[in-house]
Amino acid sequence: MTSTRLALASAALALATTAGLLVVEATAKTDRASPIYGVTIPDGYRQWELIAPAQEGEPLNELRAVLGNTTAIKAYRDGKLPFPDGTVLVKLAWKHVQSPEFEPASVPGAATTVQVMVKDSKKYASTGGWGFGRFIAGQPVDMAQHETCFACHEARVKGHDFVFTRYAP
Repeated sequence: MTSTRLALASAALALATTAGLLVVEATAKTDRASPIYGVTIPDGYRQWELIAPAQEGEPLNELRAVLGNTTAIKAYRDGKLPFPDGTVLVKLAWKHVQSPEFEPASVPGAATTVQVMVKDSKKYASTGGWGFGRFIAGQPVDMAQHETCFACHEARVKGHDFVFTRYAP
């Protein structure tokens, strides 16, 4: 079942790319930084390599794709932990909907968030070396939601340098 979900998420990512989810692309350009961390959406992130697709169940019900900059991809391929400074991960998320053309398939619906993690061990020393940004329609989300980012990563993936996503083979 897991391989089926992974295949569906991969297919959804391909469909999203070819369908041109312009909502995310057009709204992602912003000069506004996230509260607390000062993280922004990186230029050109849509051309970065795929690290892994994911599917989030209820209550979010999302298809997700995590992309990484060159530093991130090299660290994943080399199995390097902790991730080096300069690593940037971007998670794109869309509502998970059934394909109207092919019932067994899932496709991306409305774009929900763009989430960004930036590794800078000095600047973000108090949060395991990571700064976080969460954006809806290209605008940063309020401070209360940002405060929960590190707590969740620290509680669940401290042993993987606070990163949930594993590299998809």
